[in-house]
Amino acid sequence: MARIVMKFGGTSVADVARIKNVARRVKREVDSGHEVAVVVSAMAGVTNQLVAWVSETCRLHDAREYDTVVASGEQVTSGLLALALQDIGVSARSWLGWQLPVHTDGVHGKARIKTIDTDEVIKRFADQQVAIMAGFQGLGPDGRITTLGRGGSDTSAVALAAAVQADRCDIFTDVDGVYTSDPRIVTKARKLDKITYEEMLELASQGAKVLQTRSVELAMNHRVRVQVLSSFVDAPGTLVVDEDEIVEKEVVSGIAYSRDEAKITLVRVPDRPGVAAAIFGPLADAAINVDMIVQNVSDDTKTTDLTFTVGKADLARAVHVIEEARSQLNFKEVRPDPDVVKVSVIGVGMRSHAGVAQRMFSTLASKNINIQVISTSEIKVSVLIAEEYLELALRALHTAYGLDAA
Repeated sequence: MARIVMKFGGTSVADVARIKNVARRVKREVDSGHEVAVVVSAMAGVTNQLVAWVSETCRLHDAREYDTVVASGEQVTSGLLALALQDIGVSARSWLGWQLPVHTDGVHGKARIKTIDTDEVIKRFADQQVAIMAGFQGLGPDGRITTLGRGGSDTSAVALAAAVQADRCDIFTDVDGVYTSDPRIVTKARKLDKITYEEMLELASQGAKVLQTRSVELAMNHRVRVQVLSSFVDAPGTLVVDEDEIVEKEVVSGIAYSRDEAKITLVRVPDRPGVAAAIFGPLADAAINVDMIVQNVSDDTKTTDLTFTVGKADLARAVHVIEEARSQLNFKEVRPDPDVVKVSVIGVGMRSHAGVAQRMFSTLASKNINIQVISTSEIKVSVLIAEEYLELALRALHTAYGLDAA
């Protein structure tokens, strides 16, 4: 007998028929003798509609009321799933975030979980009842409903699994696992049986949409074994586990990409102490996140060209902030470029293998793809390239690292 937390995303509970299908999956685990808790998202599209209604009603809205409205989507699905389980003979009860409660900080719209009171959930385990928790929501220090931000139901599920010391947290979605690359672009991509927390965290942060970054961080910190699998295919998924559980570590486990990148180049910035702080300080003050940075010093050593990336949605705002500081920075020109993508090769095997970056660079060069910016970490190499070369780059790198399915 195992203790399992099952999480079902929006596409898995998109309508009553799918909710009934979820109920049958949950029943199968209950019939196997497992203790089961379930976390649900809102039906597909519902959260977007709720957000749109808030914006239509009041453009500069109160974040506390925003959370009150937006959290209602998960209330519907948790209640419907409890009813669907009861209808097929499974004892079940739904719980909202404030009822357990799930204690969070007071940052409405992007709250972080502090603790979860698990007394009721543990009690339901003992009574052989399925506890269904509305994901994405909690209770702030002021007694108001809070929401955790986009993808927050994944975080709710992992946090609950950690709190009840579950043997596993199953994340059901519309994909059947974690692939070596996006199978919609790389037809030879293959599903991984296991992947480390570190690799999954890098994949998520570099553009892979399978799991939300915060949920992976939480799983890694609390050593929660997570399985990613499909609600629509009856097959094992991908286990996200500690590095010690993987005997044969691939040099490169996956290739991720992000279209949410924009490049800004400042031409002929005076090369003097404090110039970087003068550039990136105002951007930080404007809550604009800077990712990749490269600096080239000119021949006269008096000026430099500085290139960096920001989120595509922040491009216009970032350019505006920099232009406002033109007199202080004394640069010649600012060149924005939204037509770029970031491609990253990721693998814990990089720690013990040389030549990973060189293979990436030579592979792209052989396809006449120019690298604009490079950044690295212990288990990742990322490059910025022109958006038009994305598909060619992904397929070439996938083959070069021996990731193609047989």
